[in-house]
Amino acid sequence: MTSSKSATLFQSGAVRSVEDVLAVEEALHISVNGEAFTVTMRTPGHEDDLVAGLLYTEEVYRDKQPLKVIIVSENEKGFITSVDVQVPQDLLLKDFAMNRNIVSASSCGLCGRTSFDDTLSQHKIENQSVFPASQIPSLFETMRKSQADFSQSGGTHAAGAFSLSGEMIAIREDIGRHNAVDKLIGALIRTGRLSEAVCMTVSGRLSYEIVNKATSAGIPILASVSAPSTMAVEHAQQNNMTLVAFCRDQRFTVYAHPERILMDTTILTQ
Repeated sequence: MTSSKSATLFQSGAVRSVEDVLAVEEALHISVNGEAFTVTMRTPGHEDDLVAGLLYTEEVYRDKQPLKVIIVSENEKGFITSVDVQVPQDLLLKDFAMNRNIVSASSCGLCGRTSFDDTLSQHKIENQSVFPASQIPSLFETMRKSQADFSQSGGTHAAGAFSLSGEMIAIREDIGRHNAVDKLIGALIRTGRLSEAVCMTVSGRLSYEIVNKATSAGIPILASVSAPSTMAVEHAQQNNMTLVAFCRDQRFTVYAHPERILMDTTILTQ
């Protein structure tokens, strides 16, 4: 979702007024069974996907049955500002209220956490699918063509899910990297296609949090156009995930579990 804003452009010694297209950022208050869970800054849209993915990767609710998401309020712009998720009490997997504070920024997946240990995914990757190296560059070309909000604003991140054949199963955009991943995972859960996702592509830096979310979802290959952090690499190695970064200009670097990448091509590694 994008919005037009007035701005002043300075270019080649000239000044002029312009209408620029920006990515929308708005707060979303999320409650579970009427109890505050978090406030996340995100791009409006796909709230059901965001909530489903967030609760799944946060280890709060991992049942594949659909959640009932009630819209509590909207603002004057028509954006949803508050939702309440109805979860059967016996399916809540942990006491989230004691482990998370209330505010989470769109740029931060661990904001609001009080204990790092609470973030650790216990879901080691079991899927040993092999993916051809020749398909890696094309995944990003496909994802880029589907980034409608980015094409207009240049201000959103994207996460895409691909099957073993290289088909793009789903894509989600958001101003926050972590929100884009949560929305994508939520979309896969809600459509019953999570098990088909062999590779997740992301447009931003590969942080520990992104690796943790993909691990929690059981996706064996995670690839990015940007760099990984040391913790991202270590976590991928420990959890049997193939981590691919710097996927650009027909080259890429595999930092963990390269055995899933079939080198069927002359693509150079960085």
